[in-house]
Amino acid sequence: MFITFEGLDGSGKTTIIEKFLENILEKFPNLKYVLTREPGGKDIVEAEKIREIILDKKSQLSSVTEALLYSASRRIHLESVIWPALENNHLVLCDRYVDSFYAYQGYARSLGVEYVEELTKLVIDKTMPDITIFFDINPADSKKRRLANRLVHDRMDDETEAFHNKVYGGYLKIIEKEKSDRFIIVDASKSIDEVLEQVNQKLLAHKKFKEFIQNA
Repeated sequence: MFITFEGLDGSGKTTIIEKFLENILEKFPNLKYVLTREPGGKDIVEAEKIREIILDKKSQLSSVTEALLYSASRRIHLESVIWPALENNHLVLCDRYVDSFYAYQGYARSLGVEYVEELTKLVIDKTMPDITIFFDINPADSKKRRLANRLVHDRMDDETEAFHNKVYGGYLKIIEKEKSDRFIIVDASKSIDEVLEQVNQKLLAHKKFKEFIQNA
C-alpha cells in the first residue's frame, strides 16, 4: 500500500508522519513498512544530491530545469525504494509525491498542469498513491510555523507569499478535479495531537487501508 502526505511547507505533515508511524506500529508491530520522502528518498545518494541542488538557496534554476530535476529524482526514488517495497507488499509512507509536483511546478511555477502531467506519465509508470492525506492549512499560518520552527531555511522559504498562495490553490484544484476517495483532508491548523488524531481516525476508517492492514 502506498500512502502519501501532502501540504504546504509548515503544515506539520513531517512531524505527524513520524508520530503516526509510531502509533500504527504499536497496534501492528509486525507491519513491514518504508518511510521515505521527496525530493530525495530513503538512503538514495543520487536522489539526495538532486534534492540538495533543488533546495540550495544559491541555486538559480529555471522552472523547466527544476521540474526535470524533480522528475529525475522521482524516477530514482521509484526504482530504488518505492517499487521494491510495493512488490513485497510493504506499507510505503512518503512525505510528498506527484501532487506536490503538480501544485508547486504546475500551478505555482506556471508550467501548466498538462506539462507536468505529461512529464509525470513518463516517470511514474502509473504508480499513484492508494491514499493521499492532505494537511489543510492556509498559507499565512503555515508561514508563521516555518519561521518559528525551522533552524535551517532553504530556497522554498525565500518564495513570495503569492507563490505559496498559488501552491495552496493548486492543491485545492487537484483535489476538486480528482473527486475520488484517494484524498483524506485533515485540518492542519489544529495542535499536533489533534491533527494526529484526525489522521489516525480517518485513515483507520478508510476502506483500502482497513483491507491492507487485515491482510498485512
